[in-house]
Amino acid sequence: MPQLDADAARVVEALAAHPMPDIRTASPAALRAFYAAFPAMPGAEPHEVRALQVAGAEGPIAARLYRPSAAANLPVLVWYHGGGWVIGNLDTADWVCRELCVQAGMAVVSVEYRLAPEHPFPAGPEDAFAALGWVAGHATSFGGDPARISVGGDSAGGALAAACCLMARARGGPAIRSQLLVYPATDHDLTRPSTSAFAEAPILTGEAMAWFRGHYFPPGTDLSDPRASPGLAADHTGLPPACVLTAEIDPIRDSGEAYAATLARAGVLTTAKRYLGIFHGFFTMGASMAKTREAVADAARFLRTA
Repeated sequence: MPQLDADAARVVEALAAHPMPDIRTASPAALRAFYAAFPAMPGAEPHEVRALQVAGAEGPIAARLYRPSAAANLPVLVWYHGGGWVIGNLDTADWVCRELCVQAGMAVVSVEYRLAPEHPFPAGPEDAFAALGWVAGHATSFGGDPARISVGGDSAGGALAAACCLMARARGGPAIRSQLLVYPATDHDLTRPSTSAFAEAPILTGEAMAWFRGHYFPPGTDLSDPRASPGLAADHTGLPPACVLTAEIDPIRDSGEAYAATLARAGVLTTAKRYLGIFHGFFTMGASMAKTREAVADAARFLRTA
């Protein structure tokens, strides 16, 4: 396994003092409680942070709005948190949403889509797409520009963002300016080299991947459905410009990088970057790691350009 960089090694050492529940036997509630117990990380201070209620596929869902200023016609980023479609919420995404809001100069709408196993696939992508439609229809009400809406997310959230781009193309909108995909799980091909090479990586292991998939996908799910595996869509032409960021020591690294290559082959303007010596999850872990600061700055630069 490649060597962790110094910051990543320090984080792994610190996390060892707070052992995660055994992923083979843990319940979703136990894992959610474990992550909820970590204190909130101090982040940037946007002009405004407030609760929203947006449309989900089967009723209203919670969201959180971040605005960098009081200006009107702000570009908007719709953000979907990570957590394997089973854990994560608005609070676990708070630090990175604050940073992207301030650094990119965008309004950010963070979406709390329904989680499995209580709400298995396809609840996640359908909620994500419904929320995107709500934002497009209501952007002017919070100072956003409906003509400049991007989507983004990390891990499972990156997969949801990618799926929303495909769904918007298939369903006639809304228009999406760009997609920011951070180590996205865009297919479920377990034969990729990174899956076996990093099966015992920090944060996300092969056993954890199986645990998340087992809770998210009902038996018999067609994993070729683009909402489940955006990388397996028949056609990727005409999708929004993409920025795909991956971590070197990550079992789903190759999935994200394969998706970046697929987009580029389809003529989609695509930027891809791998961060060395770092593990899955680093993008939302606060400013203590240099690679996190670098990646968030890279993401904000892409969003500003788009």
